[in-house]
Amino acid sequence: MGFFPVFAKFCLPESTPSLSARSMHGFPLLCSFLLCNGLMVAAQEKVQKPPKEEEESPAQIRIPQTLSRGWGDDIEWVQTYEEGLARSKHSKKPLMVIHHLEECPYSQALRKAFASSPEIQQMAQEDFIMLNLVHSSSDDNMAPDGHYVPRILFVDPSMTVRADLTGKYGNRMYAYEPEDISTLIENMRQAKLLLHTEL
Repeated sequence: MGFFPVFAKFCLPESTPSLSARSMHGFPLLCSFLLCNGLMVAAQEKVQKPPKEEEESPAQIRIPQTLSRGWGDDIEWVQTYEEGLARSKHSKKPLMVIHHLEECPYSQALRKAFASSPEIQQMAQEDFIMLNLVHSSSDDNMAPDGHYVPRILFVDPSMTVRADLTGKYGNRMYAYEPEDISTLIENMRQAKLLLHTEL
């Protein structure tokens, strides 16, 4: 009973000479009653007190997800690969397909570089049908050398995957890293130029 004697000493110092033996027997009972009463009052206040309205912190506020998924909010994105192929064929613009995963640090780094490049953003808005996928396409032509992420492929309006427009890596031919933005820009230009000479 370590708590009660400390409470008793606090309430009634040992140096109080006027207490009789009789009043000392009732004192622990009185202290227990006061302690219980104090706990009940505190519990009632807590129950009766209206809960504070919690303010949403910036971490709790969730911005609605758009089709851009952070790759460029000013770009018009298609929802599916099939829609992208149909719009590419109709508009005679190449389809650019970005395969990525939200939690992948390599995808996040490339997305940041892609979104911050004014040249890429402008070409994507004006000259391409754009699609970014966080899942694999059912078309095996979209994974000519594997299902890694991030990878970017170009499809011309004749629905042919442009195997000639690759990144710098032999083991992941369609992979790009943030340092490879100039290679990606050049491949985008080639997709447009070759397209115009083929039509």
